[in-house]
Amino acid sequence: MSDGAAAKPLRLFFALWPDDATRAALADWGRRIHRVTGGRPTRAEAIHQTLAFLGDCEPARLTEAAAAAGRVLPRRFELLLDRAALWNHNHIAWAGASAVPPELDALVAELRGALAEARFTFDRKPFVPHVTLVRKTGHGGALPALEPIRWPVTDFVLVRSELRADGSDYTIQARWP
Repeated sequence: MSDGAAAKPLRLFFALWPDDATRAALADWGRRIHRVTGGRPTRAEAIHQTLAFLGDCEPARLTEAAAAAGRVLPRRFELLLDRAALWNHNHIAWAGASAVPPELDALVAELRGALAEARFTFDRKPFVPHVTLVRKTGHGGALPALEPIRWPVTDFVLVRSELRADGSDYTIQARWP
């Protein structure tokens, strides 16, 4: 990089990243939804639940984001994904929990508080826990039944997203228990 050239911003977000069994179950259900709704299924390796989306950040702020996350108390809990729906306004099929564990709400509130304290801008819409399984859905029939999926949450991650023509590529930058 030449002198005076700005470093390319990093597109960052914090998320829950599923273990292999949870990922496989969600990917399978996403394929079944895709057969009904069409659209673009989320690649198995990209399945996650966003906690806080930071968007484009200067590379130097990566360390600050990690430091903010390091102030969040560790929590382990189980997330029971037992409901699914389509959002017609943005053409997304998703899986979610009918009962949000209090530990998840506390994790999100504490993480967002630490990020705000560190002067990060992020999407401050109310947290609606969901896992996007299919994008650009059409109007399909009834969604296939979702056998409840038990997701043992043991950590959260900071992820770098790189936009590609066929979707986003995700790289985990750091992990916290």
